[in-house]
Amino acid sequence: MLFNLSPLKAGGIRLYLGTYTNDRTSKGIYTCTLDPKTGELGPVELAVETENPAYLAISPDGKFLYAAGEIPHRGLVSAYQREPDGRLTLLNHADTGGEGTCHVSVDSSGHNVLVANYGGGNISCFPIKADGSLGERSAFVQFTGSGPNPSRQTKPYAHSIYADAANHFVYACDLGTDNVWVFKFNAGSGLLERNIPPAARVPEGGGPRHLAFHPGGRYVYVNNEMGLTVSVFERNPESGALMPVQVIPTLPEGVSGKGNSTAEIACHPSGKWLYVSNRGEDTIAIFAIAENGRLTWIENAPAGVKVPRSFAIDPDGKWLVVAGQNDNKIAVMKIDPQTGRFSPTGHMTTVANPVCVLFAPL
Repeated sequence: MLFNLSPLKAGGIRLYLGTYTNDRTSKGIYTCTLDPKTGELGPVELAVETENPAYLAISPDGKFLYAAGEIPHRGLVSAYQREPDGRLTLLNHADTGGEGTCHVSVDSSGHNVLVANYGGGNISCFPIKADGSLGERSAFVQFTGSGPNPSRQTKPYAHSIYADAANHFVYACDLGTDNVWVFKFNAGSGLLERNIPPAARVPEGGGPRHLAFHPGGRYVYVNNEMGLTVSVFERNPESGALMPVQVIPTLPEGVSGKGNSTAEIACHPSGKWLYVSNRGEDTIAIFAIAENGRLTWIENAPAGVKVPRSFAIDPDGKWLVVAGQNDNKIAVMKIDPQTGRFSPTGHMTTVANPVCVLFAPL
């Protein structure tokens, strides 16, 4: 099976949409295409039925997709083969060893799947077999500790997990302890070893949620869900250590944080801009990235949806697609290549309870 990894040559860009299925209005993972010239969305179709596919990741070769099943009192990650029409064929499921699996990623070699279990406060790693299915779990790490927020930080809450581009280190955001845990990573064996130092800290009560690497790999950006800030770290590629260099708000001065929280974070492929979604204000904060990795706030632009839980930028950096968890809308924004600001295209579609947007090759 061949996949054309150039979206422009293929004439379209494939999108996958993860959803919550609790109320039965959604059935699983959906798919559609985006026209790279106009930003127009094609028809939304069910790619596969599955329970609460809260986050999605794709293998580097584009052949396989992996989904985190955010199911109470259970930890589940699923492997799928992509079909030419965008539909997905189940390969297998695996028990993550935790519960409330909320995030999944694939390392740059395509040899391992990493998962974060929110309810369990732990992370896992699974080798990927030649056929794309998940092998026996190779690593499991239980976090410990708590944070100052009595309603959100009584214990660890692992919210996301990522390997660096060189596959030497793994980083996991723990909302419950305000830590970004750092691990030495052996991509061949799928083993994780606690790094020295073992973690980087965000401001107390910040609640680190997701993480974005700068394309050069030297800088790391973490959005703090409760603190409504971005923590900027300079990364040592040899030791894996993260050195804090800046904390910047995601809301303009004078805007109350009450009823707001951050959700998604992404770095533009050019490395010039960073984007963070604010739920409640329903905006996406846009920051300019300086050569030293520091951020300067540009503006908070309307997300065009209610509760922008997730968004993604296409590989060429022309389009930003955002999912509104509370109004079931998927909206397309056009990114200005000179300023990094975006504007609504009017292109929109609907799917029930969308919580993840993923670009993939056709």
